[in-house]
Amino acid sequence: MEENISENRHASTKIAHSSEINKVPFRHFDAQLNENPLDCEISAKSFRDVTSLISHSGTHMKEKPYACEVCSQVFAHKKSWKIHLRIHTKEKPYVCNMCSKAFHRSHHLKTHLRIHTKEKPYACEVCSQAFAHKNSLIIHLRVHTNEKPFACDMCSEAFHRSDVLKTHLRIHTKEKPYVCEVCSQAFTHSCSLTSHLLIHSKEKYYICSVCSKAFTSGSYLKRHFRIHSKEKPHVCDVCSKGFVDRSNLKSHFATHSNEKPHTCEICGKTFTLRRSLVVHLRVHTKEKPYSCDVCSKAFSDKSSFKKHLRIHS
Repeated sequence: MEENISENRHASTKIAHSSEINKVPFRHFDAQLNENPLDCEISAKSFRDVTSLISHSGTHMKEKPYACEVCSQVFAHKKSWKIHLRIHTKEKPYVCNMCSKAFHRSHHLKTHLRIHTKEKPYACEVCSQAFAHKNSLIIHLRVHTNEKPFACDMCSEAFHRSDVLKTHLRIHTKEKPYVCEVCSQAFTHSCSLTSHLLIHSKEKYYICSVCSKAFTSGSYLKRHFRIHSKEKPHVCDVCSKGFVDRSNLKSHFATHSNEKPHTCEICGKTFTLRRSLVVHLRVHTKEKPYSCDVCSKAFSDKSSFKKHLRIHS
């Protein structure tokens, strides 16, 4: 036992004088205790063997002896280095048992699971809005503080989020990265491309027997048919108003509670309906997805676009 402690003392003395660890100091416990014989003099944390102490000492010296051979990123600990390597090897050992999506790290899986559990542990102390991720809360708080750390170098307009700035920059660069594979028309935003693709879609097998309008799914046809049957199965408990589908009822109910759950993260304006928020965001992004085929004039909302079309008809 004394021989082992003596060996550890000898090893620590040798290591303490080694230039490789920059002379990190060691302090020994009394040999009679025979527990955690090595103690870090900087943090007072104790270790049972020299190897553990060496690994720990790197946190104080900022030494990063483990380097990735693929991208040259360096790490203080072997464990961190091994986890990093999964990025290059595509190894994803942590699998969601609800949707089979896999992740490199366990805490990424833990965060992902909140999508399924609807858990939102991070709540805003100002407006009580809750978030699944801490970073989302940090970004949201800028709505209240009016902090806009991401400024455009070309026009000085500032934004709460970096991704909104990135989208905004396309106004200046004229970049349209989303291209339709059918007609090659390009768009600034992915949502604009998604809407555009419906023009080309021919897969509408569900046809209304009353007006011959076609739909891509049976559920859409069923909901549409209520226009003809006047059926409104979703009724408001407050005013007894009926609605064709549940989503419309949910949106309507917010008018009674004065609830406006949809907040613009750029300017803080709130909306009862999500679609109102979507349209509003175009004020900031300058997106105008509705374009007139006759004169090429573009509009940010559908109602203005339809009103304009009457000029040509």
